[in-house]
Parts: sequence; structure tokens; C-alpha cells
Amino acid sequence: MVLKERYPKLISKIEESGERVFDLHNLVVVDENYDDIDSEEFDIFSPEDYNYIIYIDEKIQKVVGDKGMEKILKKISNSKEFTNFIDNDIDNYGVWSDLNEEEIAHFILEYLEKEVV
Repeated sequence: MVLKERYPKLISKIEESGERVFDLHNLVVVDENYDDIDSEEFDIFSPEDYNYIIYIDEKIQKVVGDKGMEKILKKISNSKEFTNFIDNDIDNYGVWSDLNEEEIAHFILEYLEKEVV
């Protein structure tokens, strides 16, 4: 399914702001966490505690604002989908989840589409 069809309000707001969306990774970056001793994130997001690192792209941050970002942070931290959660910043989190990268990104976008935008 095309992102614009799945998240029409969110994508329309992003496009109205002059930004373009090419794929899911342009909105929410979800990467598997692993031992990378050279990474600054290694000190914050231990792979034993957080199997994914999430970054909410600036396109979304601009559209939903600080209040929207606080809502998504609260939603993720309180969700049963994530057994461990830590925020490094308003747009950067470590989580432990049985969901895969794409499912986590869609979880976030679905929440934003329904509750924030």
C-alpha cells in the first residue's frame, strides 16, 4: 500500500510543508541495535536491553510539533508492544520489541495519523 493512501492526513501535511516522502524510511528510521563499540549510541542503547533504535525524521517533527512528539514518546513508552524503552531525545528512542522494523514504523505512523495529525 502506498504511504499516501495509508496515512493521507500525515503525508498531506508533510507535502504542504514543501517536503517530499519517498518511502517509509524517510519518515521513521528503525534500525536493529547491535554491538558497535565505535558508535555514540552504544553507550545509551545497550543491545542487551534495546533491540531497536528509532529515529523520527524532521519531516514528521515539523508537522506534529513538540506536543505531537511528546504524545508519540508517551505512546511508545506505555505500549505493550515495547517491553523496554529509553528516550535519548524527543526524536530518538531505544526499544525492545518483538515487532520488526517495518511494523514498528507503521505502529508509530498509524498512531500519528489517528491521534495527532
